[in-house]
Formats: sequence, C-alpha cells, structure tokens
Amino acid sequence: MTSFPHSSASALDGVRILDLTSVVFGPYASQILADYGADVIKIESPDGDSTRRTGPSQEPGMAAIFLGLNRNKRSIVLDLKQAAARQALLTMVDQADVLMHSMRPAKMAALGLDPDTLCARNPRLVYAGLYGFGAGGAYDGRPAYDDIIQGLSGVADLVDRQTGTPRYLPTVAADKTCGLIAAHAILAALFQRARTGRGQQLEVPMFESMASYVLVEHYYGRHLADEPGEAGYPRALTSWRRPCQTADGHVCLMPYTDTHWRNFFLATDRPDLADDPRFADISARTAHIGTLYESLAEIVIRQGTAYWLALCERLEIPAAPINRLQDLEADPHLRSVDFFTALESASGSHYRFPRNPVRLQHSHVPAAIPPRLGEHTLDVLRQAGLDEARIAALLDTGAARVAPSPHLDNRKDPA
Repeated sequence: MTSFPHSSASALDGVRILDLTSVVFGPYASQILADYGADVIKIESPDGDSTRRTGPSQEPGMAAIFLGLNRNKRSIVLDLKQAAARQALLTMVDQADVLMHSMRPAKMAALGLDPDTLCARNPRLVYAGLYGFGAGGAYDGRPAYDDIIQGLSGVADLVDRQTGTPRYLPTVAADKTCGLIAAHAILAALFQRARTGRGQQLEVPMFESMASYVLVEHYYGRHLADEPGEAGYPRALTSWRRPCQTADGHVCLMPYTDTHWRNFFLATDRPDLADDPRFADISARTAHIGTLYESLAEIVIRQGTAYWLALCERLEIPAAPINRLQDLEADPHLRSVDFFTALESASGSHYRFPRNPVRLQHSHVPAAIPPRLGEHTLDVLRQAGLDEARIAALLDTGAARVAPSPHLDNRKDPA
C-alpha cells in the first residue's frame, strides 16, 4: 500500500456546503464531499432525516442507514416553515459555497429559496438541485425513488433479460450512482468558479443520470445510427454470466484476453475449445458468449475452488472467491489497508465505519461520527453571525432546535 504522510490539510478545506437533502441520493453526495474535507452543514427539519430511524440503532436518531451516509457532517435543525428560520438560513447562504437540496423546485420557490433568488444574493454560490427528473421534461415534478428510477432506466429490464424475471438490484443503485454524479458535478462547478469567480446553478436529475449510466455499454448497436442494431451488451446479459459453481463452492473467473482463454482451455485439456473459431478473438467470443460461458461452467464444476484459484494465479487469469457481506470485515486486503475504522460517540456508544476509499497524498480527513439531530445548531448559527438574543428567539419559538447533550446543557457550547 502506498504510504502517505498524514496531513492536517484537506482537499476541500474552507468549502462550506449547506445540505438540505435527505434519505440517500443527496446525503451520499454530500458525504463524499465531507470526506474530502468540506464543511457540510446538514440542515434538518425538527423531525430529522427519515434515515435516522431506518434500521437498528444504539442511540435514538442514529440508525444504521443514517450512519452509512452522514459521517463528517454537522447538523442544524431549522423549521423552514417559520420565517425566522428562513432568515437564519439566508444569513448562512451569504457565507456558503454550495447549497444542495432535493426538494421540488416549486417548494423551494415557495420558501424563497429558489436558485435565482439565492444566486442573486450570493453570486459565488453553487446551487445544486438534485431531482427525480430534469426541469421542463414530461416527468418534471414527479416523485422519484430508487425503485422507480431502476424501473424507468432499464435496470429491471436488464435483470429480466438475464434471469427471466424483472427485478431491482438488491442495492440502492440509482440513489448511489446519482449521488456520485452529483458530487463530481458540484466539484466541477467549484473548479470553474475558482477560475471565473462566478457560481452557477446546476441540476442532477436521477432518471437522466441513471439512463446515461445504464446505456454506457447497453446502448450498444443503437450507436450505429445509419444501421441501428439492438440495445444490450451480450456479455453482461447472458444468464451464464455468474460465479462458476465448483466441486465445493463457487469462484469468480474472468478470462478475458485471447491469451487468457487459450491458456485456460489448454491447461484444462480442452484443445478443441482453444482452437474453436467461435472463441478465437473478442468479437467472435462476444457473438457466442452464452456458449462460451456455459462451456466454462462445465469445466469448472469438476474441481474445487482452491484448485481454480491456484491455476488462475499461475496462468495470470483474474479470479477470486466470493465474499459474503459478513466476510468483508475479515477480507485480508481490506484489513491490510485499514478500510474499517472504529469510533466512539460522545455518549460512549461504539461504531464501525468503512473509510473513504480514496487516499490523497496531501489531504487527510479522519472519519467522524455522524451528528446527532441538531448537535451543531448553536455553533453554526454563531458562525453565521447571529447574536445570542436572536439565537435565543429562534430556540424559544422552535424555529431552531438543539440536540440534547449527554454531557452539557443544551444552551452551552459543545465540548
């Protein structure tokens, strides 16, 4: 593993992000930015993000799904239905680099938080709208969740083509894929602002983003506009594309090049397949991919997993065992790169987290426990320049709220 010295600096040091998103799509994007050192202020309603109650928990409001999406952030509670809370947010906008939200544009406009208003107030602001569908389109304004987008974007059809049954992937693939796209779009806007001094509005629509993701390989023959062919990349769609069953388990095998396949067939006493013109090159193999993978499966089932791992290592063919979810923490590679980290909360509860998978030579941001609901309300309001009387008024009317502290009175600064 490359050894980088720890640095007190971070790649996004000094970048302040106001995050009004919730659930998975937006919080995943803002967590990526927080992992790079941005000061992400999670602005929550008095009820908090719904994921605070999704899954098992050791502390109220700190459920499993929330823990996976909100490390390295600060939380402030503002009831944006109240004018005083909106005014406090506008004061924060004046000092922000990014505002990101996942509300319908009409709702943001009704709150006086539309992009034209906020970008006029702070011309350097990057205003990121994370939506289900792009503005002005036929589906504009419709609600969108991961399942809906997986269905619309072709994901369920891909599974149907491979298995005979339309299903969603057993992961929130659309939310997380679109979160990645949102993170790099915000970074691009910040990079452009560094050159021009101007902020800008941007939208990240889930449907268009996920359709683009799916069609990278699956637009396939439709690229050929003069003689359009079929959509769908055969290698990915064949029902034989799956871990191979061995004599005692399963193994993931990936012969890919001409040399890989020829050496594999010769080493397994199948010279007939090594010389088969259907498998001679990548074009021929793609045209006969189902037959090829079926032949592979028939060979692999005759020996145990360890045999195939050793053979593929000798032949320099990519191969690996299957990791069950519960195996990942014990995976020797993940352990050797310190992928999982243990943290203790202020209340004394202990947690484990996967770290940011990216390592930067001159940026180090240690993982921090996701915030309790309203844990940083006082800090953030004071940093925004609100005086104690105005903060007290916000708290008295419920326009702002603070988290009960396990150690300190709510009106005092956190330790």
